[in-house]
Amino acid sequence: MDIINTNEEIVFKIVQDIFESLQSAKNPENFCLCEQCRLDTICYTLNRINPQYVVSNRGITRMDFHSTQRQQLEADITYLAFNGLRLVNHNMRSTASHDEDFSFFTRSLEHKPIFDIPTIVGRIFDGRSFTPITDVSVELWSDTERVEMRNHNWQNPYKVFSSTPGAFSFWPMPVIAEGPGVNRVFKYSIKVHSEDYDVFTHFFDIPVISKVYSAFAYSAVDNTHKLPDMYIFPSGEADEE
Repeated sequence: MDIINTNEEIVFKIVQDIFESLQSAKNPENFCLCEQCRLDTICYTLNRINPQYVVSNRGITRMDFHSTQRQQLEADITYLAFNGLRLVNHNMRSTASHDEDFSFFTRSLEHKPIFDIPTIVGRIFDGRSFTPITDVSVELWSDTERVEMRNHNWQNPYKVFSSTPGAFSFWPMPVIAEGPGVNRVFKYSIKVHSEDYDVFTHFFDIPVISKVYSAFAYSAVDNTHKLPDMYIFPSGEADEE
């Protein structure tokens, strides 16, 4: 069953239209239009409107896209999005480069068939104490190469910190497909490096069906691959036993 928040798709579209309009008008207010600021504007707007859930396409067909209520909703979202853009530009993330083309996905991938790799999440524990591990480096590999992430908000290697003990996550870059509806199995490995623990590697596969890319379609349920809990052991423990 697919659950869709229709307001989420409206926000994505309106924010995208605002950014493209500003770029076409040569950005008279000199806003930062990078990918990071666009995503922050979307989040600002989504956090200030109520979701509207429907079940798959059946619920969408029952919606009146020309109603007065719908028009008012779009006007409210547009107002919030402009406010969000201004606030985001006054408080730009210092960790972002702000030099990425905001239209990377929408222009380079829009209407193209891709393998949209899901986010990969997992947890890692000390094999002796069963406590979550911190201060270790976790890497995602494909064959002999470290996997490129979707954007700079996702790191590879991923450093596990005390604020999120044991937890790690990755979101690989989409892969261009030869057409929609193609089945492909992506082979990955998780590698953990630490001076205090033995080298650890976990192999796994993710089957993906290619689809035509849409900048305004995302399902957290369908796009998360959860790995089994992993356990690593202190260096030399196996030799001591």
